[in-house]
Amino acid sequence: MTDATNEQAQPAVSPQASAPIHADNYIVGMAAALLAYLSMAAMNVLAKLLSEHHHVIEIGFYRNLIGFLPFLFMVFAMGKRDILKIRGNRRDIFLRSILGSVSLIFTFAAYAAMPMADTSAFLFTSSLLIPALGFFVLGERVGPFRWSAIALGFLGVLIMLRPTGVVNSVGVSLALGAAMIQAVLQILLRKLGRTERPETVTFYFLGIGAVLTAIPLPFVFTAPSWNELPLIVGIGLCGVFMQMALSIAFKNAPANIITVFNYSSIIWTTTFGWFIWNDWPTLPIWIGGSIVVISNFIIVWRETRVGVPGREKPLPSP
Repeated sequence: MTDATNEQAQPAVSPQASAPIHADNYIVGMAAALLAYLSMAAMNVLAKLLSEHHHVIEIGFYRNLIGFLPFLFMVFAMGKRDILKIRGNRRDIFLRSILGSVSLIFTFAAYAAMPMADTSAFLFTSSLLIPALGFFVLGERVGPFRWSAIALGFLGVLIMLRPTGVVNSVGVSLALGAAMIQAVLQILLRKLGRTERPETVTFYFLGIGAVLTAIPLPFVFTAPSWNELPLIVGIGLCGVFMQMALSIAFKNAPANIITVFNYSSIIWTTTFGWFIWNDWPTLPIWIGGSIVVISNFIIVWRETRVGVPGREKPLPSP
């Protein structure tokens, strides 16, 4: 029998069959998620500390620039040019980068204007808006159960706004504006997740964000002191670590489990706010914030039970 006949007699082995199958590791995924949201809280703490002497646009520039440097190293020093390749619509990438930069500035400004826990509670409303935007923008099915949870969540927002009207209107407006933009970003990330890698989306977000925040920098720049340099470096490193940890989390556990750990940030921010600024949430924030978090859990639980047609696993947002 010839060699050619022997080759034909061998069973064909497909690349998929020989490729290793990735197995979820829930412990690793949940631990990474916990560290990611701790890093996010730490980043916001550093931004709030820097906002005492620096404009939030300047702080956003530092966060984007320092976070962008490791990606530049990977592309030009390690030769990972695939990160630069945009597979889908470039307009969506640029829109995500612009909206992400605005959201970052709004978020930093909200934390500068209000206590940590108050701001986090209002920012959680972004999760309430995502199903509604998915219904109107992507045509996803949202049943009466989830609509009821959304209505319950916004009842919590009304409680946090206080019946007396004694509220930081600027801070609340910034936080709710950031929440709205974050919800739009999640919808856009679902769309990008079908064609783009997380590294590509993050690369352009940080690069474009650094350029956008550099434009007004001459008008708002304040030279940092030597004591503030660790805070500036820290805010960038926290952002990078958060992105890496979220990538590990989403790789090792389902998105609906990782999303739940987002609510650990209310613990981190409350602890940081009490320890550094002696801020403790008022009763309306406790009650209203709890209602918002509960409504978010209801939405996550319902989506886990029934699923959402056409929904892709979300990209971790930097």
